[in-house]
Amino acid sequence: MATTLRARDDQVLLRSFGDYLKIEKGLRPLTLEAYRSDLSQFCAFLGKRHRTLAEARRDDVRAFVFRGLSDGLEGRSAARKLATLRHFYKYLLLDRVTDRDPTVNVETPKQWKILPKSLATSEVEAMLAPAANPPKESKYAAALRQRDQAMLEVLYAGALRVSELITTRVADLKLELGMVMVRGKGDKERIVPLGAAAQQAISAYLRDGRPALVGHKTSPLLFVGHGGKCLTRQRLWQMVKRASAAAGRHASPHMLRHSCATHMVERGADLRTVQTILGHADIATTQVYTHVATDRLSSVYRKHHPRARARSDEGRKK
Repeated sequence: MATTLRARDDQVLLRSFGDYLKIEKGLRPLTLEAYRSDLSQFCAFLGKRHRTLAEARRDDVRAFVFRGLSDGLEGRSAARKLATLRHFYKYLLLDRVTDRDPTVNVETPKQWKILPKSLATSEVEAMLAPAANPPKESKYAAALRQRDQAMLEVLYAGALRVSELITTRVADLKLELGMVMVRGKGDKERIVPLGAAAQQAISAYLRDGRPALVGHKTSPLLFVGHGGKCLTRQRLWQMVKRASAAAGRHASPHMLRHSCATHMVERGADLRTVQTILGHADIATTQVYTHVATDRLSSVYRKHHPRARARSDEGRKK
């Protein structure tokens, strides 16, 4: 009976923390699910040690995090689990559920810095090239083609995340100013510029494509499915995969976001501007694109500069 009550106490704490993340922090469902998954795993781990969340010790946290590494968990994922626990126990301290934080002095697992994958400019151009207009294309097929073209342009022009694109509303558009208001992580709003190509694609879609898709229904969303239905994340991934395959490359929506940032940095955009467009809370997150741009510059330099390669390389060519 005591064990059941202790487990019930843990569930109450988890629900309370989940409500805090959802209501006060405004986190998205996918982020909330990641928190729930990590904390549920920690609960199960503590249960084997006959301890509750409020009774957890530093060696419990360290064993939980580094056990994952020994089981093959990537350093990046292990670090995320520790970050989840830090956030959770900070909440418990503020709520006076506990008077100690078992995550204090637990070292963060080392992570390899993974540079974001991006497309070359030529590959993006191939992806965004308007699809051929079939002579016997139906009105519905034409509407889908216009919608998909506009979504691709906006993904690359504004470096939007998948969730940001599918929740963008018509009212968020300021097309005459070349801008769109985006709601990002934590429900934070930012203004993102749209280039001429994106503006033209959206205008064509609003004029012809969207009315054909919505029909007699109504929807506040900018990009919709048949009958004004909300698009799913999976549908967007499928669309980008199909468009990239036609251009000879396998890409994801996030690669278009990375490509936008990388290409801007390569062309001299300052990091603060790129940070604002991407919606990064910390500029340190944006700085990774300087490494991507530098790597590409070095590669091009070594390939084309007459004295960039070693003499032995020149000798082998002769």
